[in-house]
Amino acid sequence: MEKFSNAVTLLRIPFSVFLMPIFWFAFIHVEWNEASLINAIVVFLILHLLVYPASNGYNSYCDKDEESIGGLEKPPVVNEYLIYLVVAFDILAVVCSVFLNLSFAIAILAYLLVSKAYSWPTIRLKKFPIASTAIVTLFQGAFTYYMVVLGIEGSFEWSTNYVLPAIVSTLFLAGSYPITQIYQHSEDGRRGDRTLSIMLGIKGTFFFAATMFVLASVLMAYWLQDLIAIGIYFVVTAPVGMFFSKWMLNSLKNREAVNFSNTMRMNKISSLCMSATFVLIKVYLELFAVQ
Repeated sequence: MEKFSNAVTLLRIPFSVFLMPIFWFAFIHVEWNEASLINAIVVFLILHLLVYPASNGYNSYCDKDEESIGGLEKPPVVNEYLIYLVVAFDILAVVCSVFLNLSFAIAILAYLLVSKAYSWPTIRLKKFPIASTAIVTLFQGAFTYYMVVLGIEGSFEWSTNYVLPAIVSTLFLAGSYPITQIYQHSEDGRRGDRTLSIMLGIKGTFFFAATMFVLASVLMAYWLQDLIAIGIYFVVTAPVGMFFSKWMLNSLKNREAVNFSNTMRMNKISSLCMSATFVLIKVYLELFAVQ
């Protein structure tokens, strides 16, 4: 039972909360009715309880981390139960997705395969900083945005209306992705992985993340084109910028501030504030804004 419990822990299901903002951002674009709300719940559960944990678990299975990883300060030892759980979660995710629609299931399968390539020793995207960053941010950003809309609405007809939010989604991930690596330079280096954060260095990682977030915010404001919605965005996400700025200044003075604890705090604040922002914007646009 201890081995099984450790395997479940390594799925890092609570860590999936950090990927919630893209779901809520995509939900802004979905027509609000009873059917869409039911589908949205199903899509949310498939992504956050099956897809993301399966990806986390496979990453742990391949890496066998001994130091802190996202969501776990002291990860347990990897055992054979973990890969069985990963396969089971993969199968469940695809099967459950089929009940929504086949296209969504195919998109989920594609996401799962790409997530495996990130850690699979034969391909090991983590060894290539530019390629891994481009693929991860595209799939966790624009592609996930696409998946959410596809899963909820049952179809997806690409148009210029989706281009800008898809770009914004990818920019948000481009800003947060290297931050999740910033405290892992030593362990990643020992495995031979050259992450974007290692390539940029501590200072470069902070400045890159800040640039991506600012650019995403500007494009977000341009896309919203509603003063109240824009105000909601900047007010509710203000804690993100405040903590990030303080953390960056402290880290540039004292490298010990670049640690697991501060990184997780940054992720939590960012995820909760961004998710709350998009939920509030959706409510405002549906109930008060002139369509």
